[in-house]
Amino acid sequence: MAFEATKERQINGKCRIQPWCLVLTGFLLWFLLLFFYRSGSVISLNDLQNTNFVDSNSTDVPLNSDETSGLLPINRDISVLSKTGDLADPDKDVNVADSPIENFFIGGDWDTVLDDLKDPKLAEFEAQSDKKTLDLKEEEKLGNIVPEKPNETNGARLELASDSCRGRYIYVHDIPSRFNVDLLKNCKSLREWTDMCPLMVNSGLGPHIPGTAGWFSTDQFMLDVIFHNRMKQYKCLTNDSSMASATFVPYYAGLDVARYLWNFNASTIDSNALDLVKWLREKPEWKKMWGRDHFFVAGRITWDFRRLSDQNSQWGSELLLMPESKNMTVLVIESSPWHSNDFAIPYPTYFHPSSDMEVFQWQNKMRRQKRRFLFSFAGGSRPNLQNSIRGDIINQCRASQRKCKLLECVSGSNQCYKPLNVMKMFQNSIFCLQPQGDSYTRRSAFDSILAGCIPVFFHPGSAYVQYIWHLPKDYTKYSVFISEDKVKEKKISIERVLSRIPKRKMLAMREEVIRLIPRVVYANPKSRLETLEDAFDVTINGVVERIETTRKEVREGKNFTSEHKEELSWKYNLLGRYEEHEWDPFFARI
Repeated sequence: MAFEATKERQINGKCRIQPWCLVLTGFLLWFLLLFFYRSGSVISLNDLQNTNFVDSNSTDVPLNSDETSGLLPINRDISVLSKTGDLADPDKDVNVADSPIENFFIGGDWDTVLDDLKDPKLAEFEAQSDKKTLDLKEEEKLGNIVPEKPNETNGARLELASDSCRGRYIYVHDIPSRFNVDLLKNCKSLREWTDMCPLMVNSGLGPHIPGTAGWFSTDQFMLDVIFHNRMKQYKCLTNDSSMASATFVPYYAGLDVARYLWNFNASTIDSNALDLVKWLREKPEWKKMWGRDHFFVAGRITWDFRRLSDQNSQWGSELLLMPESKNMTVLVIESSPWHSNDFAIPYPTYFHPSSDMEVFQWQNKMRRQKRRFLFSFAGGSRPNLQNSIRGDIINQCRASQRKCKLLECVSGSNQCYKPLNVMKMFQNSIFCLQPQGDSYTRRSAFDSILAGCIPVFFHPGSAYVQYIWHLPKDYTKYSVFISEDKVKEKKISIERVLSRIPKRKMLAMREEVIRLIPRVVYANPKSRLETLEDAFDVTINGVVERIETTRKEVREGKNFTSEHKEELSWKYNLLGRYEEHEWDPFFARI
């Protein structure tokens, strides 16, 4: 010990005598600090992959990294669907936690999620992405990244990008008030047996349903008013008709004709429509394309505007048979398969969201919804319609006992007209039967989509050839088709057909239905969705595209009427061709 102490004193003494020793010691300390700092800052890729970045205190974990849709891709939805119908959240911490509730998620469906994360193709893609990122960083270090110099091409792109409304401007005619606003002022006379005034509130959405966000008691024939109020919020309106790609005519055709559908003569029914088209003909905007760039909404079925003769016993007006209307694009809730100037858009439902979040929350609720019944039906038997299969459907539903839920609409009962009753039943059902009503279509089809219930159609005219802008052409993705002839002939069991659909297929169909919800609802006109397109937006896209196609044909000297077979317009609009199709018998005119 004495030797070591003596040695230490000798060294310290030498250091005090020689200043270079202090410099050397400081250099060594700086080198060691730098070495440990660099070592501690290097983290391997495996360490990054094993790190949990989810805040354990967070409760609002998004279901999908794509925040613009709030939906899960179909090819991964099924792997994260639990047996109860709930969606597992792949962003949650899958490590064992102290909480028994968190431990519940370990195993089961989560194993499928983990298997997806271990997919070799995914790993290869991530490796390629990492390599590109590293290569980019190396080039930045070497100073090889040169900023792109502005040129004429880039300037043109910037100018184009700055005008997001180019090719989408809409001019709205300022028509006389008797064609729209005055009809609302006389709301008591709009329907013979119903006071429509309470249904006019909230921009045509009807009374708000207490205790809900975005839900209203909306009448199915209020689309004229709802669409017009949505148009007022359209971001690409213009007061310069020369800039417009399309011209909107805010005529409330559906409300107008509804006043005279019962016990009025033909001349009275047609009077307003005749005055309107005369007013349009005199406008300079009309003469640009003779109305082919004009469109309007007639918020009823097409047959209310296609009276076959001037006999007073005939139903409806002649609005859609007038030469001026044939030039325009007419938006109805049910179109004619045999005419080319009307296009079907969704019936108004009870849900009118004010924000994207309201849509996302509802979609996620429908994903988690437990469904007790295999299928359900809401409707009456329609004994006065000879070819109706509703009676057969009601009988099959009753025979299925616990597997089918029936909400029968009978005279004297208003249960079918209460939104909460209908929606509650659909939310508890996997499949919802949608036979023809008084015509091909029903609002109930859109109520079922809104409830995440897979619609079952019995005639292609009920949806497939109608809502070509809003629903996928591949109807098998979101619905089931059972020929009404087979039901009528008692050759098929609805329960057997539906129960044999594989669970994985059924879950994929349900997810597609839930994906469609934004496209079939009309947002609250008092607000605007940020990232989602609602039924109005989808409709405008379809109208503008159709008018642009027509404009191109006019420039090229083509005559649409002579080159297209209007009798087969359903086939051309759906398929773009006229070849034979399996649905031809459904639309054969006798």
